[in-house]
Amino acid sequence: MKMIMRENWQFPMNLQRKSNHLNSIILGIESTAHTAGVGIITSEGKILSNQRSMYIPEEGGIHPREAARHHSDTFPVLFDKAFKEASLKPSEISLVSYARGPGLGPCLRTGATAARAFAYSHGIPLIGVNHCVAHLEIGLLEGATDPVLLYLSGANTQVIAYASEKYRVFGETIDIGIGNGLDKFAREAGMGFPGGPKIEKLAKGPKLLDLPYSVKGMDMAFSGLMTAAKSKLDSGHSIETVTYSLQENAFAMSCEVAERALAHTGKTELVLGGGVACNERLREMATIMTEERGVKCFIPSKDLCVDNGVMIGWLGYRMVKGNYKITEEDNKVHQKYRTDMVEVTWR
Repeated sequence: MKMIMRENWQFPMNLQRKSNHLNSIILGIESTAHTAGVGIITSEGKILSNQRSMYIPEEGGIHPREAARHHSDTFPVLFDKAFKEASLKPSEISLVSYARGPGLGPCLRTGATAARAFAYSHGIPLIGVNHCVAHLEIGLLEGATDPVLLYLSGANTQVIAYASEKYRVFGETIDIGIGNGLDKFAREAGMGFPGGPKIEKLAKGPKLLDLPYSVKGMDMAFSGLMTAAKSKLDSGHSIETVTYSLQENAFAMSCEVAERALAHTGKTELVLGGGVACNERLREMATIMTEERGVKCFIPSKDLCVDNGVMIGWLGYRMVKGNYKITEEDNKVHQKYRTDMVEVTWR
């Protein structure tokens, strides 16, 4: 589909005005990796629908083209379910927001095409947003105002905070994302995909094995940890002990870097985000760490930690409400769209 920019569009007045009684409605579309999502949220933060469908490969990891095909087949169903649940018509949508990156190219293009088709056919403004920033912004709905985000997902592992008009990355993985690492271990252990939830169920301990703990300054490395865990399993240690030790190390590393970021920035709030943030042990460890530091911990519901369209819609609204100027570049997918590349004009 040829992209059409509507540079002369004026954003609807009901989003420009500041009345607390106005209730604009935003549609968000997520398609960065294995999940296709369509969410509808109001400008007051009320979630009207949060529809999701995950591509699960028969074997191995995510195949980008197959995932994109799944999204293409699934989006019509998700759109239909979302509008039915919200009891809305397309004409009642004020803004369409989609995830332009980072992510898998075929998946991103599928979501962008769906967003453009819907927006242009109904004459609705369109904006592309950063997927990682969306995970942080949705945490503000929990009550946080200026947090450090511990963002743990499949491909992304970052510690993020706002400073000097951008969301800065204070620490990140230097090899693989924590979620992809857990999935890799699970595949090699014969658990299938996705691996994180299966590892969480098995991680009972009680013995803590000696595994690599790789924190390098403010960055982390997970590949050696995963390889060592598989070696322990092959050497005869129980799957319960290995998965327990794997989780404890990976989550302790992540919380350590988050705590260092809190100390460095002086911020007093931590937000968890990303699919791995659904893990109850991680939530417990983050809560303990923040309580010991005397700071607040905000943990979104699990359906908002995983990839979803609601967070994409919310960030799009925040950006346009904050007078972010949409350009041609904002409506092109960007596979390597880093968190710290975004100009944060709405803060």
